Amino acid sequence: MRCIFGADQPDSMELIMEGKPIKVNSVIQAIKHGIGYATEDRKRDGLALGLDIKYNTNMAHLPNITRFGFIDDKAGLVNAEKYVKRLRTKTPSVHQLCGNLSGGNQQKVVLAKWLCNDVKVLIVDEPTRGIDVGAKYEVYELFNQLSDQGVSIIMISSELPEILGMSDRILVIHQGEINGELNAKETTQEEILYLAAGYNKLEGKPAPTLGVGNRKGD
Repeated sequence: MRCIFGADQPDSMELIMEGKPIKVNSVIQAIKHGIGYATEDRKRDGLALGLDIKYNTNMAHLPNITRFGFIDDKAGLVNAEKYVKRLRTKTPSVHQLCGNLSGGNQQKVVLAKWLCNDVKVLIVDEPTRGIDVGAKYEVYELFNQLSDQGVSIIMISSELPEILGMSDRILVIHQGEINGELNAKETTQEEILYLAAGYNKLEGKPAPTLGVGNRKGD
């Protein structure tokens, strides 16, 4: 995922968006192509904890609120307040430091940072780790809304109920390689674990795949 987002350089990689090949050699290029990435460790990689919600929300949005080389502070304030309201972030104001927010509200700020850029592809790595049940529900609700609006969401998760409940298509990875492609509505936790542990390879069975016609959203 870091390679897709331009944060790391792969040995080789082919990316196709909307039927056309694209090149991503940097984070800036990824953002220009409409790719967002909510990292697994939001406190280390996703947020500047010592800065406020307004700054963090606009962090990847600065070119859109910059005029003649100067940041339009009023436009940044309006943008941050818009996403606090949209995501129902619990905070006294957008001037609250992100380090003072709960885990769930920190995650909402991370997501707001990419949503205000009108992302086409949103990569989320362990999106509900360390947040309470109520915040999880709100994050799931948001992902469903984004999916309905045409945003493609790539979710990496180690929580099997989350995978089964949120996914259309599941790719199972074993030892760094895709070891199966499953329809989330027809599979089970046991089948996912079977492939994740590589038992099909030990038993000489091929990895399952889905036909293109069965792929929702492709």
